[in-house]
Amino acid sequence: MAATASAGAGGIDGKPRTSPKSVKFLFGGLAGMGATVFVQPLDLVKNRMQLSGEGAKTREYKTSFHALTSILKAVIGMTAGATGAFVGTPAEVALIRMTADGRLPADQRRGYKNVFNALIRITREEGVLTLWRGCIPTMARAVVVNAAQLASYSQSKQFLLDSGYFSDNILCHFCASMISGLVTTAASMPVDIAKTRIQNMRMIDGKPEYKNGLDVLFKVVRYEGFFSLWKGFTPYYARLGPHTVLTFIFLEQMNKAYKRLFLSG
Repeated sequence: MAATASAGAGGIDGKPRTSPKSVKFLFGGLAGMGATVFVQPLDLVKNRMQLSGEGAKTREYKTSFHALTSILKAVIGMTAGATGAFVGTPAEVALIRMTADGRLPADQRRGYKNVFNALIRITREEGVLTLWRGCIPTMARAVVVNAAQLASYSQSKQFLLDSGYFSDNILCHFCASMISGLVTTAASMPVDIAKTRIQNMRMIDGKPEYKNGLDVLFKVVRYEGFFSLWKGFTPYYARLGPHTVLTFIFLEQMNKAYKRLFLSG
């Protein structure tokens, strides 16, 4: 009986039972989607601002193997983010164009009815490859966001727990997420503005406005000033901050619920 109880709590080999990778993947996706539902409207403000003016106390790693596995987990996360960004680039292009349409003169507006109409018209009028315009900065942004968000959240959470003023609860998750959102915003905005402008650019005399993401950054710095790379910081953080908070709170709560329902028996 004792052996059976021990196996139920910690597994047959005595190790703590953990959620399957497929469940973790599902929870991560659901947490991100749930957060997006609440903060999507702020994308409109952020995109408009970016388009304006256009022309620790504890040791981090216990052993070398722990360090290696932690780095490999981070690389896998960034790769997953980049892959997801590539697949989602057509939707990003449609989103950027639809949110930016209202700032254009009436005769230059694209007038997409919905995202499906946008995808069909872009393919028909500009070619299917246009759907992946800006995929490189989109993927770069995903890598930066994933790396900065995950690393800064973990470090912030550990720092708050080590301070002695916080316990592992929603308040700690909220504060760590807001810090993570601030760090992620500062790190990802230059890449995000490059992505936004490339995906919204038009052809001028048969030539695109920008050659690539670096060309966007150089022109923004040259004609609008260095700090214009962080144009729209407030609405971007107002979007990313709550998104980060909701993502990690949803993730933490789903993990706790899964462990309580399926791993505690």
